[in-house]
Amino acid sequence: MLWGRIFAPAVPRLGSLGASGDLIPLAYVARALQGHGHAYTGGERLTAGEALAKLGLKPVELDGRDALALVNGTSLTAGAGALAVSSLHRSLRGAVLLVALLVDILGCSSAFVDARLLAAFGHPHAALAGERLNQLLKGLVPSGTRGLQEPYSIRCAPQLIGAAASFVEHCAGVMCDDINAISDNPLFFPEQDVVAHGGNFFGQPAAFSGDALAVTAVQLGNLAERQLDLLIDPHRNGGLPPMLAPEPGRQHAVQGVQLAATALIASMRRAAVPASTQSLPTNLHNQDVIPFGTQAALNALDLATKLRLLHGSLAVALRQAACVGTRQPTARLCTELLSKISAEIPPIDGDRPLDADVRRAAALLDDMADTYLTDGQGL
Repeated sequence: MLWGRIFAPAVPRLGSLGASGDLIPLAYVARALQGHGHAYTGGERLTAGEALAKLGLKPVELDGRDALALVNGTSLTAGAGALAVSSLHRSLRGAVLLVALLVDILGCSSAFVDARLLAAFGHPHAALAGERLNQLLKGLVPSGTRGLQEPYSIRCAPQLIGAAASFVEHCAGVMCDDINAISDNPLFFPEQDVVAHGGNFFGQPAAFSGDALAVTAVQLGNLAERQLDLLIDPHRNGGLPPMLAPEPGRQHAVQGVQLAATALIASMRRAAVPASTQSLPTNLHNQDVIPFGTQAALNALDLATKLRLLHGSLAVALRQAACVGTRQPTARLCTELLSKISAEIPPIDGDRPLDADVRRAAALLDDMADTYLTDGQGL
């Protein structure tokens, strides 16, 4: 019985075409359950037999068509896709928190989230994003020194985040359907004395959704990277010092963070090429069209992970902006957000490695997203 035990079979990343399910990766899962190959437990890589023994478990004995049933499905694709959905759900809320804090620290007007404006747009998730931002910005006192219309990375944030939320919600439904689907073949219907041969193992729905999640992660990354660039530019940030350095020219402050963010978004953009359209015939042309669902889902999960780092980078910069600037947040919730970030991330008053700060800020955003913006409304 594996329930509640930490037993993770070592599975190759590549191998599945998604056309006959995740045959090769799931074969590694099945053989690990039998005590063959390798598995991880307690953070340690062991032979599967050793890992089972360490947990006080016996290898699974397979009979009949059990082995085929274990490998003939899209479990890996659906699992990776579901993890990507979960990560992006949280990152959507994190993006809203970051926009609100950016607006307050720069002293922008909140006119761009006017409920009437966003209702006229006609897209419910954009209106919901605006509603969330209005909640966070309640009590905001604009500086009065900003231009009438902010750059798109602020002014159009509800529309962008709302569109991303719509895509993630749709993909969540697809992954839920896939997890609950019977993707084995053939299927047996004993009541009708029927054995049905077909293609339920063809992972096209999850492949399309994996690619959609990847594109969504990249555009959310574009937004965060542009907001970071806006924040460090003294020509556009309301007079904050370049790179948010206390002593420009003698200190680099968030320069390394911004360089890494540029590298991250470039990497994400390159990875956004759809996997679901890369069909290649194989298996003596029996599998003459294939969806590559697992590659799409795993790619989406990778990009969701990189998006978290971009959000962590922006959070570090926002904390530094409040440190070197004369303006502090005026909205109560934004003040709370900054206080929580400041408690975890010290000011950059001398150059130091910031990679750990970025990761810590990303984890903190996850926690704050769950605390401030979780009420079952979908964003």
